[in-house]
Amino acid sequence: MTTFFRYLAKEIFVATGLLLLALLALFALFDLIRELGDLGKGAYNLTSLLLYVTLSQPSHVVVIFPIAALLGTLLAISRLSANSELTVMRASGLSLNKLAIFASIIGLFFSVLTFTFGEYVAPASEEAAKRLRLAATSSVVAREFRSGFWVKDDLSFVNIQTLTPETELLNMRIYEFDRAYRLLSISIVKSAKYDAQNRWALNGVEKTTFEGDRVRINNLPIATWNSVMTPDLLSALQVKPDEMSISNLNAYIDHLRGNKQSTVRYELALWTKVLQPAAVVILMLLAIPFAIQSARSGGVGARLVLGIMVGLVSYIFNQMASILTTLNDWPPLLAAATPLVVFLLVALGMIAWKEYGYRKTRFTAPA
Repeated sequence: MTTFFRYLAKEIFVATGLLLLALLALFALFDLIRELGDLGKGAYNLTSLLLYVTLSQPSHVVVIFPIAALLGTLLAISRLSANSELTVMRASGLSLNKLAIFASIIGLFFSVLTFTFGEYVAPASEEAAKRLRLAATSSVVAREFRSGFWVKDDLSFVNIQTLTPETELLNMRIYEFDRAYRLLSISIVKSAKYDAQNRWALNGVEKTTFEGDRVRINNLPIATWNSVMTPDLLSALQVKPDEMSISNLNAYIDHLRGNKQSTVRYELALWTKVLQPAAVVILMLLAIPFAIQSARSGGVGARLVLGIMVGLVSYIFNQMASILTTLNDWPPLLAAATPLVVFLLVALGMIAWKEYGYRKTRFTAPA
């Protein structure tokens, strides 16, 4: 069995690696096509574009690796089955239960690899990619700290405490300077939204103006603010929850709780990341019963198509759970774990059914 485990591991590693590279190439092509529209904008030349696309790939690895593991396991076992190697192994005493255990061990290695990559490599690479693109396409310079976003807009420095997913700015401070970098005014803004006139509509503004030795304070219910910052640019600045590391998610959730804000979206991303290693193993187990089919069910190509459909179903199921959780304020852990539990039960049930059918066919004497 040790020899078979090494052989199975080699087949799954090779198949998963090739499929991962193919999927990454596809995603890189999509990213390249999307970015071509901004080519030549500012200092965004071909070199910057290619570097941005390259730095964006690690975040794709974390997302598509479970699907690559599913398809790699399906392809490897399908090839063993098509070449009758699996038939010989099963006749020699290899049960589907042992095959599932071997696949789970390989999946655990994949899980550790995915977790490490997603926790340490992908967040840093994605942040570097966004800053590279921002520096090349805009004159705005930005940085995120515990105190919020700090943005340099020409002669103004802007501190944004909260940036909502709808790109609404909350608890903002605008520091305006002259050409000699003398402070002219400080505006404390409760909220800001981008209006149809391509400017920011400010609500609840307290503006302190420095005029020589005098200080003047104005309270304005509404005001307008012209800035090169746009919602698209701020969306690029904002790190999405699924791109954050677990440690950063924990810190940000504590920050939101301290400010009595909703944490559902970020808790869901946290539990999804924590449970993602289990998702790799479960999808690999799910591939086993689909890989072991009769010759009449089609060749390896047909089974790969079936595996892609299974991967799409799992992705859609997870997305639906995420959306419903956000809308209905359901427990994030329950929403993140439910799809995995469902697919695990389906995988174990199908493996047990396949094993039962094989034993019944093998040991039942013909009439």
